[in-house]
Amino acid sequence: MKIWYFSIATLLLVGLGSFIFRKELMIFGFDNVVAPTIEHTLEESYVPLEDTEESGLQATTENKDRPFSILLLGTDQRGKENGLSDSIIYTVIRPIDHKALLVSIPRDSYTEIIGAENIKGARKETKINAAHSYGGPQMSVDTVKNLLNAPIDYYATINFNGLVGVTDALGGVVLPITKVIENKSPDHEKLRIEPNKPIYSGKEALMYVRYREDSDFKRTERQRIFLKAALDRMKRIDNILNIQNIIEIAGSNFKTNMKSDFILDLAKKVILEGGTPEITSHMLQGEGKHTDQWYYILDENDVKRTHDMIEIWLNPESTEADLITASKDDAA
Repeated sequence: MKIWYFSIATLLLVGLGSFIFRKELMIFGFDNVVAPTIEHTLEESYVPLEDTEESGLQATTENKDRPFSILLLGTDQRGKENGLSDSIIYTVIRPIDHKALLVSIPRDSYTEIIGAENIKGARKETKINAAHSYGGPQMSVDTVKNLLNAPIDYYATINFNGLVGVTDALGGVVLPITKVIENKSPDHEKLRIEPNKPIYSGKEALMYVRYREDSDFKRTERQRIFLKAALDRMKRIDNILNIQNIIEIAGSNFKTNMKSDFILDLAKKVILEGGTPEITSHMLQGEGKHTDQWYYILDENDVKRTHDMIEIWLNPESTEADLITASKDDAA
């Protein structure tokens, strides 16, 4: 019996030691092998905004542990055109708490487009996704800042060609699809996704985030689900070792004003030093209305409430109780 107990204890100690060593080895490999190989590729994706100083955007990696905001944009960019922003997510990252707030802004939200008066043929008030088409990330950042009355420290855009390639490089993603997803309207591109598959490809993931024949709420929810699924997949050992290939595939499809060292530090925190961040989600509320075309008319009270919630999430002094109170029923 003593031998049996000793054997069990030895196995537990060996297992624990292997886990600790494995984690330390992975961090060492990330810092000394992975990071140096992808730093140049990330630098090629660095595209600063024109008004960095005026807008208060962070230009350095100082205060990396403080809460910060990122505007995530998924675009349908083709060639040299800016393309519409099909996905717009205002994100707050709290590195110390390992938490993230994702605020989805429906692409058809009717709002003022900041800077439209400087673009020939641009409409001053229209769907928010037009901002990227008119003036790229700069106009999207300015427009979202104005809408939410909230700061944006960084932006990151990826077009849908990049999403497909990156997802396939990850070996696909796990998605909670329990029934057929299919476009039936003749006005929409044909798509069909079969349910209950263990892994979904990049093409299927793209169809999943772009499908829109149910509701804006469901569509933005799917975008948030995909982001979490991709983060979970990234933490696999084989994908950490394959990160150089993944970044190269993103290539010209990915643009940001985050410096490479900031991205690498953030990636290490998310992938190696902790689990997937605890995510709280919210979608701006409103209702559809048809005038010259179909728009999503935002609820002004909800926009104000969202602004207040963002302020609390960006405050480094906010406690977990503060975050819960601010987010109310939006936890994901």
